[in-house]
Amino acid sequence: MAKGLSVKKIVVTGALGAVAVALSLTGLGYIPWFSGASLSVLQVPVIVGAILEGPVVGALVGAIFGITSMVQAVINPAKGPVDVFFVNPLISVLPRILIGLAAWAAFALFRGKLRGLSSIVAGVVGSLTNTALVLGALVLAGAIPLALAGTIFVANGLIEAGVAAVLSLAIVAAWRGVEGRGGKARLADEQD
Repeated sequence: MAKGLSVKKIVVTGALGAVAVALSLTGLGYIPWFSGASLSVLQVPVIVGAILEGPVVGALVGAIFGITSMVQAVINPAKGPVDVFFVNPLISVLPRILIGLAAWAAFALFRGKLRGLSSIVAGVVGSLTNTALVLGALVLAGAIPLALAGTIFVANGLIEAGVAAVLSLAIVAAWRGVEGRGGKARLADEQD
């Protein structure tokens, strides 16, 4: 098998890709916020994939997230006023692929120094990458004015980055805790 596509990487990609699809399709990936807006946590599986298995897995999970976003824009374009622009893969897919690459790069920069800090930084960088690139693409496409993009970045993007940092830290710590036990659950050690 190719060096970048071990069985473990394929399984993690599939599992986190499925989580991204489920979060998107069920609406569980959106946390209600003020004035009818919502905070997205759809980028978290991409960030976690990048932290756990590297840039290839992060990019693949990001592609799954982006393709899901694009398909939803095609199937249900009346969901929001700018959703019709998400049929363009430069808006819906490319920024999501780059989440994984940016999160991995941030994680790699801090890896070995403080494991928790590296997960937090990766969560913030990955989330802000998503927000900045999607909003930037929407501005370039003429979907929203630059001033609105700036307001959304501050009102939603910074909060989403904080939420992504906390969730990334918690999920990666839990995953590593299970991996450190050889993949066994705590109950497996408790014998009657």
